[in-house]
Formats: sequence, C-alpha cells, structure tokens
Amino acid sequence: MDFASYWQYSDAITKSLFFILLLLSLLSWVTGVLRVIQSRKLSRNVSDDLRQHIQSKLPEVSGSSEATRRVVIEQALLQNIGRYRFASERGLPILGTTAAIAPFIGLFGTVWGIFHALHNIGTTGQAGLAQVAAPVGEALIMTGFGIAVAIPAVVFYNVTVRVNRRIMHHANDTAHDLLASTLNDGRARPASTLKTASSTEADAPSAHYSASASARS
Repeated sequence: MDFASYWQYSDAITKSLFFILLLLSLLSWVTGVLRVIQSRKLSRNVSDDLRQHIQSKLPEVSGSSEATRRVVIEQALLQNIGRYRFASERGLPILGTTAAIAPFIGLFGTVWGIFHALHNIGTTGQAGLAQVAAPVGEALIMTGFGIAVAIPAVVFYNVTVRVNRRIMHHANDTAHDLLASTLNDGRARPASTLKTASSTEADAPSAHYSASASARS
C-alpha cells in the first residue's frame, strides 16, 4: 500500500484535488514566510515611520490654532494607523482560507477515492479483505495530505496575528505620544525626549519637597 499504486488507479477528480492541495500548500508557505518577515520588519519600523509622517505634516499647521492642529494631527495619525493595519493584514485571507478548507478537500478526496475503489471492486467481483483494505487505506492519503497542508497555514496565521497585534500596540502608543507632544509645543519630539521630559516631571515634586524641608530646618 503506497502512493504510487493509489495514484495509478485514481481518476481525474482525485488527481485534481491533489494538485489543488499542492497549490494551496505552496501558496500558504510562500505567503506565510513573506508575511511573517514583512510584519516583523514593520513592527521594528512603525514608530519611526509614524513620527516621520507627522513631522512632514507639522509645517502645514505651524500657524494654526490648537483645535485645528489637533484635528489635522489626529486625521494624519488615523490615516497612517489604518495604512499599517492594511499592510500588516495582507496575505492573511490566503492563510485563513487554506487552513479552513484544506482538511475538507482532503476528506472529500478520501471519500471519492473510497467510492472509486469500491466501484472498481464491484466491477471486478472480488470483495475479499485484501481487495477492500488496500484501496480504502490508500484513499486515506488524501485526508493526511489535507491536514498536512492546513497545519502550516494555521501556524503562519497565528504567528502573523500575534506580530500584527504588536504593530498596532506600538503604533497606538506612538500616536498618543505624538499627539500630546504636538499639542504641547507644536512639534513632534523624539521618543528619547519624551522619556526625559516624563522623568523630569516625575522628579519635580521630589525636588520641591526637598527644598521645602531644607527651608523649614
């Protein structure tokens, strides 16, 4: 019982299902690898890219009121975050579709193969255990092939979704920082400046308390 003997007596429908599964497997592997690589690259660069886009918008609103600046910056942030989401989800429908339908295509191939084998057994008139078990067992190859196609697609899909969540987290955090810094001083400060400013503001109450204690003593 091997694939060669199964392929020998399989009909056009079974062979078509096999090539469909083979095409889905190749497509899901190529899409999955490219999607994970691109999503990881986007996760590393999303903060810097968002800051550059907001910096390019600032000269347009340099002399505007705070309300106008807020609307323009918010619209630019939403537009860029939507662009990141669209770019990060490219290829996911292929992975999801492959993971969902591949096992059923394989199962249909098995059912059709068993039907074809039983039809051949009925035609020849030989209905012994050896004549039934071998074709039925070989027909189960399609089910195994369908599951083998679906498993990598599911893994690639879940890994990509996890990386995309990280992208959206970085993009939203950077957007909040950029909006706050732009409305405060009219320019988008770098991340290191934001952290330094936050540390200075946190240390200010401690310094004030120390000065008051020294004055009382």
